[in-house]
Amino acid sequence: MDLRNLGNSGTIVSEYALGTMTFGAEADESTSHAILDRFIDGGGTFIDTADVYSSGVSESIIGRWLARNHGSRDRLVIATKGRFPMGDGPNDLGLSRTHLRAALDASLRRLGVDHIDLYQLHAFDALTPLEETLRFLDDAVTAGKISYYGFSNYLGWQLTKAAAVAQAHGWAPPVTLQPQYSLLVRGIEHEVVPAALDAGIGLLPWSPLAGGWLSGKYRRDQAPTGATRLGENPTRGMEAWEARNADAHTWAVIDAVQTVSEQTGASMSQVALAWLADRPAVTSVILGARTVEQLEDNLGAADLELTDEQRSALDEASEPRAEVYPYGEQAVAQRHRKRTGGR
Repeated sequence: MDLRNLGNSGTIVSEYALGTMTFGAEADESTSHAILDRFIDGGGTFIDTADVYSSGVSESIIGRWLARNHGSRDRLVIATKGRFPMGDGPNDLGLSRTHLRAALDASLRRLGVDHIDLYQLHAFDALTPLEETLRFLDDAVTAGKISYYGFSNYLGWQLTKAAAVAQAHGWAPPVTLQPQYSLLVRGIEHEVVPAALDAGIGLLPWSPLAGGWLSGKYRRDQAPTGATRLGENPTRGMEAWEARNADAHTWAVIDAVQTVSEQTGASMSQVALAWLADRPAVTSVILGARTVEQLEDNLGAADLELTDEQRSALDEASEPRAEVYPYGEQAVAQRHRKRTGGR
């Protein structure tokens, strides 16, 4: 598995990260530990979790795995997140110094570590002054509780503003952003990706298979059933069955992925993951697996090299749809110009 810099830092991570949202929910502790073992055996070094994943259970499962695998901590880069509610009190959520202090200390205890390599803000908080949040993170870096920090689910202007405020005050800069990004969800390319490139921030895409749609497990006009996320809950999250099934663009993308899969002999999941790992600003793609078998298939993406023609076919089929101002073809001329005269 290739290795890359963690955003604009000097820390090195694997090009695929292990997402652990399934731990304690869709994967029991024994399965979760087996998934961790296989990921490490496959060359993975980057593990991503969050305090709200199974209400802290995911972090605790990772902590017990670390305790059983002495010496593994120093070989891994561990990321977690804080922001969402972990209690019923008015200060049990958000990005205030009060909540983040408690959230960070609780994550350290559950993980059983003395510092977290990458601490991420799980979403923006409009009620807390940005300076308060960033100063807390800078203090946490200085105290040695975290090595770096990043964001998740931020808009382009939020990312740019945060990076500028940190620079203006001489505080530690953000190094990463974790957004939803896949062949079926490319809207971040309009503003978030340019903002990340401008600030030197690395992207850590979540849901790279769009909730399973890009794995090829779903069929036109056949409602999913059985042990799949949408089979168990067809209305689940952003990738709910009804809306996606009625969307011609979705099936055009899936058809393109299937074509490349047939050309390469790789699975559809591997094709979608390999395409995403090569996108501008992407540092590491987060793999979310419910079983060792799913992870095994996903890890195969590390060995897949798409041709220029195959990338172009996937690019064209999945081109972000933004036909109205301030995006779309007509708006491009308002943001770009060609050099005239001279050489």
